[in-house]
Amino acid sequence: MKNQEEIDLLNDLVHITNDRIKGFAKVEGKIWESYPDVKSEYARMNSLSKVMKNELIDLITENGAEANDSPSVAGTLHRTWIGIKNSFTIGNTEESTIENVIFGEKAAIDAYQNAIDTGTLSEKSREIVSEQLKHIKDSYHEFKGKSNYKE
Repeated sequence: MKNQEEIDLLNDLVHITNDRIKGFAKVEGKIWESYPDVKSEYARMNSLSKVMKNELIDLITENGAEANDSPSVAGTLHRTWIGIKNSFTIGNTEESTIENVIFGEKAAIDAYQNAIDTGTLSEKSREIVSEQLKHIKDSYHEFKGKSNYKE
């Protein structure tokens, strides 16, 4: 039985997760020299994001719908802006890159929390989305800690 509101929310989260995957790919290798201890966290979160995406797609499929498996327009624009901004940045682009990861993770936290707060998700979806939110918050705090450590 389709719950279109839930499907729409889950598709929004698929977009956000795709944004995270593409964002992580964009920063890969750009920050390892200044932040070598971030590499393992990056690899873990990139891998986990792919699992999270598959979990969301499974929830959508279980609801009798087809997932819209693409990144969001906002995420694409943000990554383009980051590229442009970094091309004009003089100095430490690694710190700028870490700040952009933190910004992206905060946006993902907000989107996930909003999905939970709507009260639209089924119990199963809410449990999975809540667990995914926990992972994103862990990532946010990890990268935020690295940023604070460099200051």
